[in-house]
Amino acid sequence: MADDRFYFRQLLAGMDVATDDVVAQQMVNFVYLLGDRETGEAMAIDPAYDIGGVLDVLAADDMRLVGTLATHYHPDHVGGSLMGHPIAGLAELLDRKQVPVHVQADEVEWITRSTGISADHLVGHASGDTVMVGEVPVTLIHTPGHTPGSQCFLVEGRLVAGDTLFLDGCGRTDLPGSDPEQMYLSLTQRLAHVPDDAVLFPGHLYSEKPAAPMAEVRQRNTVFRPQTQEQWMMMFAR
Repeated sequence: MADDRFYFRQLLAGMDVATDDVVAQQMVNFVYLLGDRETGEAMAIDPAYDIGGVLDVLAADDMRLVGTLATHYHPDHVGGSLMGHPIAGLAELLDRKQVPVHVQADEVEWITRSTGISADHLVGHASGDTVMVGEVPVTLIHTPGHTPGSQCFLVEGRLVAGDTLFLDGCGRTDLPGSDPEQMYLSLTQRLAHVPDDAVLFPGHLYSEKPAAPMAEVRQRNTVFRPQTQEQWMMMFAR
């Protein structure tokens, strides 16, 4: 597919949307938009904090929302209560747009509890499934570790990784549903087929740069330095 047909936006909550939201400014979440300019169809990845602002960006770009993709159930990515702070997300989006929410099958129960939305709105997927946005294929990769149903999205040479992998470090493995052994397998095996020239787009701005090629991440990120699972668990399990 020609590059000019593929639509992709990286929005920083607290700066590009939710500009007056103090929690968004502190959490520095990314919201992603991707789609097919020729058909005008788009999906939002982890829409949170400012649903109106996200929809306004799509409208300004002459794109229409046809679905959403969720990396995992945490409220800063899909909405809900974050330490007593209410965060807008999937529930508020569905009030405005009745679109399918594509999640990993193991995350369905967690997302319904986190957001309060019905499972009827969720489409549960297995790893390797493909979701089409217009004529743009999005490959879903199940990467448990941060949560049971964490997933990454590989699309047009980009890996949108949520909290599975950052440019520096990886998602926490000491939270409900976390599993450090599964995180190790996700980083070293489940993401192993992602090419070095794919560009990593993380779920938070935890580094100076908002994105980087996987080759650079694999070389610099300390989570890839251990040579065995035992070494990894000693360094990163917590």
